[in-house]
Amino acid sequence: MSTPIRARFLTALMLPAVLALSACGAPPLDEQDAATAKAQQAAEAAKAPADDAGKATEAPPAGTCDASQVQSLVGQAYTDAVGKQAQDDAGARQLRVLHPTDVTTMEFLGERLNVEVDEKNVVTGVRCG
Repeated sequence: MSTPIRARFLTALMLPAVLALSACGAPPLDEQDAATAKAQQAAEAAKAPADDAGKATEAPPAGTCDASQVQSLVGQAYTDAVGKQAQDDAGARQLRVLHPTDVTTMEFLGERLNVEVDEKNVVTGVRCG
């Protein structure tokens, strides 16, 4: 076969396959899918601003906890008594002590005080959430 005839022959063979594959595309969004997409976008926009590592740079305004009242604990040894006093001073309803190897949840609770400690049980950070 000559080149132009071969090209037409290949085109004739490929055309049905291309048409069949193009019909397999995603269906258009219906109203429910569009509403779901908008809800997901709104949820993303409502998240607290985060740095490149994904840590929140500021907490959403909610709850009674005020970690600014207990920042002086950073660098001190942690004890249960220190934790209880910090919880009271911050006005938090819950206290969570976070050790370096602890697995934690990422939900924000505005009434919870998080005290981060290192391997030697020294306070390295205090935050609400």
